[in-house]
Amino acid sequence: MLIEVNSPMVSTIYKGIWPVAPTPFHDNGTVDDQSMKNVLDCMVDQKVDGICILANFSEQFLISDDERDHLTRLCLDHVNGRVPVIVTISHFATPIAITRAQLARDLGASVVMMMPPYHGALLKGNAEQTFEQIKAVGDVGIPIMIQDAPLSGVDLPVSLLAKMANEIEMVKLFKIESAGAANKLKQLLAIGRSAIEGPFDGEEGITLLADLDAGATGSMTSALIPDLIGPIINAHLSGNRDIAKTSYQQVLPIINYENRQCGFRGTKAAMLKGRVIKSDFSRHPIQSLDQSSKNGLFELMEPLDPVVLKWGLS
Repeated sequence: MLIEVNSPMVSTIYKGIWPVAPTPFHDNGTVDDQSMKNVLDCMVDQKVDGICILANFSEQFLISDDERDHLTRLCLDHVNGRVPVIVTISHFATPIAITRAQLARDLGASVVMMMPPYHGALLKGNAEQTFEQIKAVGDVGIPIMIQDAPLSGVDLPVSLLAKMANEIEMVKLFKIESAGAANKLKQLLAIGRSAIEGPFDGEEGITLLADLDAGATGSMTSALIPDLIGPIINAHLSGNRDIAKTSYQQVLPIINYENRQCGFRGTKAAMLKGRVIKSDFSRHPIQSLDQSSKNGLFELMEPLDPVVLKWGLS
């Protein structure tokens, strides 16, 4: 949700639950457009505050450029303004990141998300190159979420993040999922202050309570249980920390199991079970989630009756 604030220091606060939409494939590996639309409808029905597409949990590293373009158009057209949409645009090449940002802006995306430039374990942008790439994308004129994730292998110190927030007008949101996320969020907010309009938790919400205590206003989790995680965030932001803590204790086993046993395949397995999608296929070299892991996930989920397990059954 985007909240307008009557303050000379802050114009907008990004808050709530903004999950990542998975990318459904048919069993033959082709993109399943109808299931993609179902995914988006299922998420909207769970009253999410926003949706992110083409992220790592969308298997963006297994999608061709043509498919990315198609999915960007399909998703933004189908959501049709019902909730804000974040489009992930990360690429090592700055001109490609810029082109992706321009397309997202032109099609009506609310925000773009990007990791620092990297390609493999050894080819990484340094601090200056990272700043320059994000500044160039900022010139496109669409708000930017910086994703600080271990996958890139690029260190993003608080000083660099704060510099981007203060010197690049469009850098407004930060998804912090590196080690010690809560402490990093706290430091970033102390330095960046009003320039940080969207301090977000990530990594499936596995450190959500600590991150909310540190000042996070939102979380970008998977699309597994946003209907259960959203109320935790809202309770905490409303000052009801005890309620948030109790609810978090209930869902944490699911989050931990997803994070450690399933990864992005967990959401697809649950969506298949709830008939949101027709197949939980993932492209090679990703292996299918074994049935034992699926059963373990469902065993933890079913007592809490999340929407995803029943959305398409009626």
